[in-house]
Amino acid sequence: MKGAILSLLSLLLLLTSCGSKGDTFRLEGRMRNMNQGEFWVYSPDGGMVGIDTIKVRDSRFSYELELSDDATLMIVFPNYSEQPVFASPGATVSIKGDASHLKEMIIQGTTDNEDLTTLRLELNDLTPPDIPKAVSDFIEENPASRVSIYLLQRYFLQPPDLDYRQASKLTKLMLAANPDNITLQRLNKQLATLKNASVGSRLPKFTATDIKGKKVTEAALRQKVNVVSAWASWNYTSINTQQRLRLLKVKYGKRLGLVSICMDSRVNECRSRANRDSLNWQIVCDGRMWDSPLMNHFGMADITSNVLIDSVGRIIARDLPTQQLEERINSILR
Repeated sequence: MKGAILSLLSLLLLLTSCGSKGDTFRLEGRMRNMNQGEFWVYSPDGGMVGIDTIKVRDSRFSYELELSDDATLMIVFPNYSEQPVFASPGATVSIKGDASHLKEMIIQGTTDNEDLTTLRLELNDLTPPDIPKAVSDFIEENPASRVSIYLLQRYFLQPPDLDYRQASKLTKLMLAANPDNITLQRLNKQLATLKNASVGSRLPKFTATDIKGKKVTEAALRQKVNVVSAWASWNYTSINTQQRLRLLKVKYGKRLGLVSICMDSRVNECRSRANRDSLNWQIVCDGRMWDSPLMNHFGMADITSNVLIDSVGRIIARDLPTQQLEERINSILR
């Protein structure tokens, strides 16, 4: 009897151990010309909360994350460039590259990561006008791939000169192959909204509550020039944009109207970061991340999204890189 109990306990321990390993995603790699340092990692689709650090020692690094489902991880390098890694429970992915030539890094271990690596290396040899066609071809050939969702957002939803027709076509194609995919459902709704919030149209009316409990509406955006922007405490690029906007607000005062949408899942984290960075304008954070009604209302599809609005409420630009956004504001308010 005692032997049977011990055997049962051993079996349970074995099963528990196997289950634990199956839920762990492992990332490992080697980065030449970087003896010591660190990367940052976050997940835009909820695979992890907040931002974490990956330490590099003797050019090598490793990182483990408990996962219950597939997730996309964004690796942020010291030069602030970002590289997606597609993570799955139980999988191991390796990165090999040179810190001085990040575009040539090789990511292996799963089909999704290897497919993106192959495409990325091909895109390195193309001229900018040829890239959208190559990306579109990949999406049409692989509508069910997680890589295609990333490519849709990166190349068809983030650029300021958004091609609504092509983006909508690709989204519908992917949605047909992934009818239950929540991300694609959200993007499809955002594209429909974007038609009514495109450059040249009037800013849609809205009502929300900011992190101080005060009502915020389009009335906050009736200055000489105005910006609606998205950010998250765990995304460097968006934080940098908020800090640049803060300096512009100090410089131009009431002539610049600002409203921000924080994508943090916890309002307290948003409030803490806003206080620390002295972001003294109305910030909306409802904890719903990508399901935020205000993000959908403005057709904003990325953490770094922004909308530039003139004094009469007309949208004059969308999703400008931080430097271009700053230059545009300066050119209007000088």
